[in-house]
Amino acid sequence: MAGERIKLQVRERGSRGSRDARRLRREGLVPGVLYGAKTTARPFCIEERELRRVLTGAGGLHVILDVVLEGQTSSHPSVLKAYQQDPIKGRLLHIDLQEVRLDQAIQAVVSVTLVGEAAGTKEGGVLSQVSRELNVEALPLEIPEHIDADVGNLHIGDTLRLADLSAVEGVTFLDDPEETVLATVTLPTRVEEPEPEVEELEEGEVPEGEEAPEGAAEEAPAEPGAEAGSGETGEPGTTPG
Repeated sequence: MAGERIKLQVRERGSRGSRDARRLRREGLVPGVLYGAKTTARPFCIEERELRRVLTGAGGLHVILDVVLEGQTSSHPSVLKAYQQDPIKGRLLHIDLQEVRLDQAIQAVVSVTLVGEAAGTKEGGVLSQVSRELNVEALPLEIPEHIDADVGNLHIGDTLRLADLSAVEGVTFLDDPEETVLATVTLPTRVEEPEPEVEELEEGEVPEGEEAPEGAAEEAPAEPGAEAGSGETGEPGTTPG
């Protein structure tokens, strides 16, 4: 939620090498860097379990982190700038924080959440989400966790654009309102199966891979002048004696 702030106690580290980073990870720590607007970058480390608890809270990835370095009392309001995660094990490998001023607007990327059931889906249509993130600008404490997009009035053939959304107080959308499509409802795609091809055969030809039926051998043509059923033939002008 906007306005979420969480205190984050971290420990400064002297080295920024890869060997030191691997050692910290083996100890269950996540190496990170705090970038300040006027100060130099400060390497730090924090327990992965604590960092994951903070980033999975109600404020999500847009929570304001009041970073307190070990041995100090002053805090540094910061936001998450970037992080690296093991693609297989899911462990956090590195994190970058950016110090901010709470009275100056910042830019951020927020997710889009589709709300409601599109009327077009009841008509047999298919709802598709086109844009899943939006670029916004707001004060650090006003950055929303996500942007809701109501799709309840979308019928088949309708498109929901950024321009169709209601304004969010304190938030400026940076994307093109007309060109940014959030969702559409279309007719389902029909896949027509091709009709099987029927091979045309000549008269008496057997399809490939099949055998001719027994007794269906081709008969030899009868000789000219022969009579069916006759066992003998006489010469012309003679009578059998």
